[in-house]
Amino acid sequence: MDAYEIQAGSGLSSLKKTNRTSLPLPANGLRLRMKAAALNSRDLSVARGQFTGLQPHPVVPLVDGCGEVVETGPDVTRFRVGDRVIPTYYPGWLDGRISPHKTAASFGVQIDGTLTTEMVGPENGFTRAPRNLDDAEAATLCCAGLTAWNALFVAGAARPGARVLLLGTGNVSLMALVLAKAAGLSVLITSSQNERLQRARVLGADETVNYRLNPEWQEDVLRQTGGTGVDLVLEVGGEHTLPRSLKATAVGGRVVVIGRLSGGGDVPISTGALIGGSRSLSGITAGSRTMLEDLIRFVEVNGIRPVMDTRFSFENAASAYEHFASDRPFGKVAITIDS
Repeated sequence: MDAYEIQAGSGLSSLKKTNRTSLPLPANGLRLRMKAAALNSRDLSVARGQFTGLQPHPVVPLVDGCGEVVETGPDVTRFRVGDRVIPTYYPGWLDGRISPHKTAASFGVQIDGTLTTEMVGPENGFTRAPRNLDDAEAATLCCAGLTAWNALFVAGAARPGARVLLLGTGNVSLMALVLAKAAGLSVLITSSQNERLQRARVLGADETVNYRLNPEWQEDVLRQTGGTGVDLVLEVGGEHTLPRSLKATAVGGRVVVIGRLSGGGDVPISTGALIGGSRSLSGITAGSRTMLEDLIRFVEVNGIRPVMDTRFSFENAASAYEHFASDRPFGKVAITIDS
């Protein structure tokens, strides 16, 4: 089988195409003919050695993917040959509360991922693909899609009519935008580029803020919400944005931290802002298989399609990485696999 490997911490240049021997199929395992994969910010972090749990040996990268079941082990009960499936972010986190044990391994980091023509893994590490999405679209859900779902509706506990602030127009924010609008939420989104803000409005954003033109953007958020602030913030910036996100949050509101794009250093937080305003602050990492299954049903019922930027061929996977790293994409960068 053909596959790509990458050495964590050695940069994008370490991505190499190779030929591997097919793995034996465990009793509870699925063998997939991979149809598509997709990139996330974490995949750049792996290449740069900025992620946790990195392996000393090369691994097949990427967690986003979609494949067709071509063989099942004798103990498999959830799938059959011909089913289209997508991986879960953490194959060990099926349901319930997060724990170190459940999140010890993720595809494309600790164990081989989806950038391959053939993938073998335990059936519990997969769920069925949405029927309304093509292979590349379905491949985009298990990281950014799942994270957005958890942040909005699990950790964020958002209800119809709630006001949500999304920072930037990266993959999680764009997926959260389309999910939030389908759920009847009011969305305010930020960007440094007016062209991206206009495209976000086309997708349904109710209000926009250019944070480059308005460095104190939390004041703009307060102005656009009549001085009360938003009910929920999906915080992707970290060190340099979190204090502003808290100021933009309404009394009784929530900030869900899902990234640290602006820096990962210590953040001074006013306990008075949390206690006096009854605000809550929490961090999440992707989500469980049950959350992903809930997301898939929501996507099907509402006819949701993820925002797609560019699709590259399997042979041009290195170009997909380079395009994604350029900061130019608006939407998901996918890799189609003609296996």
